[in-house]
Amino acid sequence: MAAFPDGVNRPVQYGQQLKAHAVYLSQYPLLPYSRIEEYFADQLNIPISVGSLFNFNQEAAELIAALGAEDYIKAQLCAAPVIHVDETGVNVGGKRHWLHCASNARWTCLFPHQKRGVEAMDAMGILPGYRGIACHDHWKPYYQYNDCAHALCNAHHLRELEYAWDKDGQQWAKVMQAFLLKLNEKVKDAGGQLPTQKERYYRKKYRDILDDAEKECPPPDKSQRKAGQRGRIKRSKSRNLLERLREFEDDILRFMVIDFVPFTNNRGENDIRMTKVQQKISGCFRSPEGAVIFSRIRGYVSSCRKQGLTATHALTSLFQSTLPGIFSECAE
Repeated sequence: MAAFPDGVNRPVQYGQQLKAHAVYLSQYPLLPYSRIEEYFADQLNIPISVGSLFNFNQEAAELIAALGAEDYIKAQLCAAPVIHVDETGVNVGGKRHWLHCASNARWTCLFPHQKRGVEAMDAMGILPGYRGIACHDHWKPYYQYNDCAHALCNAHHLRELEYAWDKDGQQWAKVMQAFLLKLNEKVKDAGGQLPTQKERYYRKKYRDILDDAEKECPPPDKSQRKAGQRGRIKRSKSRNLLERLREFEDDILRFMVIDFVPFTNNRGENDIRMTKVQQKISGCFRSPEGAVIFSRIRGYVSSCRKQGLTATHALTSLFQSTLPGIFSECAE
């Protein structure tokens, strides 16, 4: 009897391209297992059980780790001058877990964890020791990482300013909103970074708007503090926003002084968005392992696609126990 071809070690088995195709359908357009099972039976006359489909996904996730792709992605992000970080809640077996994202224009890392805060981000292994610029939505635990600089998402500020105008009638909020939008256009026109003289001009204008806002949205009257009352006197949402815009001026305006710092954190939000789609389709991850499988494969495929590779190419290479050229250093 002739020897089996490379990669074939039993009389009947699923081929690597079929596995890649099944994982593609499961993890890219996010088709349910039952639909994929039906597709292979109806269109290709190939019977595949739900258990086999899960095993294919599990094998793909294990290969991504074993071949070093996941660690390589993390290393690239750790060395990047700017990264986007975000997190979103996910249902894992009926319990609230969190999926954390760190990404840039070339790489994506997704990491599920039971916790939302520093414990999870430490376990992810990117922000600890990161020395670039982390762009985020001002969630406070990100500021626990002091080795890096921070850039805040101005899309969030624009929405909060809109709320202050619509709900609280704060005129200053409308002025600040228009200012930030105009400033972003000026930065784009200047090639991503304003000259020093222009930077000083717009920084002064920013502060002038906040100074005027103090008259319209003053701090709470300390004389109204009740006897024995401790802590910070409650402020309106508009007042909290005003104080934050003043306190974090450098992080808010960093986009105008460093050409590779973005105006928003849209990159991070876009890279994590498909998680919400997965949750709508499936309702939950049945187990923590399922969340790991999804995160690892999505991060790998996203990184490949960002650099011009198709998801099919990325997954087919994976099941052949090789990685695309973008991971060339993994083989060294």
